Amino acid sequence: MRKASSPGTASGATVHEVARVAGVSAATVSRFLNGTAKVSDEKRKAIESVIDKLNYKPNVLAQNLKTGSSRTIGVLTQSLVSGYFADAMAGIDDVLQGTGYAPLIVSGHWHADEEAERVELLIARRVDGLVILSGKLKDAQILKLAQRVPIVAFGRKLDGPQAYGFSLDNYWGACEAVEHLILQGHRQIAFIAGPPDHQDAQARLAGYRDTLKKHKIKESAQLLVDGDFSESGGLLAVERLLESGRRFSAIFAANDLTAYGARLALYRRGIRVPDDISVVGFDDLHSSMYTTPPLTTVRQPLFDVGRCLGKAIVRMIGQEPLDLEVPQLSLMVRESVRRIP
Repeated sequence: MRKASSPGTASGATVHEVARVAGVSAATVSRFLNGTAKVSDEKRKAIESVIDKLNYKPNVLAQNLKTGSSRTIGVLTQSLVSGYFADAMAGIDDVLQGTGYAPLIVSGHWHADEEAERVELLIARRVDGLVILSGKLKDAQILKLAQRVPIVAFGRKLDGPQAYGFSLDNYWGACEAVEHLILQGHRQIAFIAGPPDHQDAQARLAGYRDTLKKHKIKESAQLLVDGDFSESGGLLAVERLLESGRRFSAIFAANDLTAYGARLALYRRGIRVPDDISVVGFDDLHSSMYTTPPLTTVRQPLFDVGRCLGKAIVRMIGQEPLDLEVPQLSLMVRESVRRIP
């Protein structure tokens, strides 16, 4: 009967068997598997050959208990179904391939209390690091949590011993969007804002206002309507715009989902895009190039953002220099804007 002296696999192979066949000690095999010490090329090749031959797969749980590492990265998102967050999560997952780390994803649903609860859950699961995608946690809360686990956050600027955060230039992106509309001859430009307590929404509103001011276009309170970054919010906002009776030739929506809802509201009223009203969004979700007509929008390279976040947390855990190139925004000009002669 084989003695179960160390964790094995479905094939029944153990660390001791791998060591015996490779002609090395069990401690050397363990160091190789855990990456805790350098193993000579000769021994590494011998171990890899035997692992392949015996189809050995380590017991990850047992390894984690020994090393104190779960080999998981906690990811706090705000939605599991939004294309915005899905692209970023895909980027994180892509960059973790081959690192030995796997993502553990939870959602905070834009509620600070729920976010805090989910972060505590992830820490209790002994994740090696945390990635936070937007949300309503305060910077001070995140810096305090970073005393317990390394954290990388998107949508805010953080700099601490175990905390790093970056955001894209939403103000610049909004300025580019409004500038594009003005250069196409539009002067009556409505803006559907995002949640007033959201930093990205605040920056986009400021960009809208400042660009109008730059071109000496008077801001109209009737053309500034509230939204909530959702399709339904965009639809309701356009209903309010049309009911106000105030004329406008273009809509700048605070994000693409809002633009989708706005487009539907216009369609139901028989208003054509862009012949009657031009529409610009913000995010460049994957589906935005397939709307009718394709949506002009500010592109956030969210997959690349996710990759950047993934690289940052792995390097932070490994105590390596971050040395990251943060992705940049760009304006994607498509057919949802027409030029006014």
